[in-house]
Amino acid sequence: MSSHRKARSSNHPLARRALGMGLFAAGFAGVATAVPAQAATGASHAAFAADHVFSHVDRAHHTQARDSFTIRQFGAVNAAGVRNQANAVSAGCSADDHCRSVALSFQIVTIAGEHTHLNAVNLSDAANKECTGCQTLAGAYQFVVSTPAPLTLDAAARERLADIHRRLDALTRSSLPAAELRTRVDGLAGEVSQVLRDAVAHAPKAADAAQPTVTLHRHLDGWPGH
Repeated sequence: MSSHRKARSSNHPLARRALGMGLFAAGFAGVATAVPAQAATGASHAAFAADHVFSHVDRAHHTQARDSFTIRQFGAVNAAGVRNQANAVSAGCSADDHCRSVALSFQIVTIAGEHTHLNAVNLSDAANKECTGCQTLAGAYQFVVSTPAPLTLDAAARERLADIHRRLDALTRSSLPAAELRTRVDGLAGEVSQVLRDAVAHAPKAADAAQPTVTLHRHLDGWPGH
């Protein structure tokens, strides 16, 4: 039995903030959640979010394509842990009876504060298991917006993001070859970054505070090759 698997990505923390690499390391369950800790405890203001998209195909189910597009607006926090993950598996198909597995996850997180401890993890994995000629793609895109004062995306920004989400859904369901799909999804990620940069440009600024930033963590894994 042969099994081919791409190496998983390493963590990609946002370097500008003081990082707490151990924060919430055991707290992620691979589900889409966002929980401000202060709501439950009334103590220090911390938050975490975990988003995970998984697709699996085999001889019984030849095609599966899933995506998510989540926006987490945390406001002012002392600590935050964010995780974004996409996994796609193709198993047991052949060149004459090929399969297609696509998993794409877009995660947008906004945080505010001058001394926020941030642990940001973004990874993807695409695995072909005895699956000749299969198309398998996993893509994780994590956007972290960091501002001195809380930033709330306005209606115009949210509508632009909703339009990008609709087009991501359409791409995910398309039959485009994996290489072209990667290129088109990268283009959508660039549009998301521009929307967020435009929002940050109008965010409150303070002369003695760090400037707002938008950071993209991107990881793509796929078969056939990159």
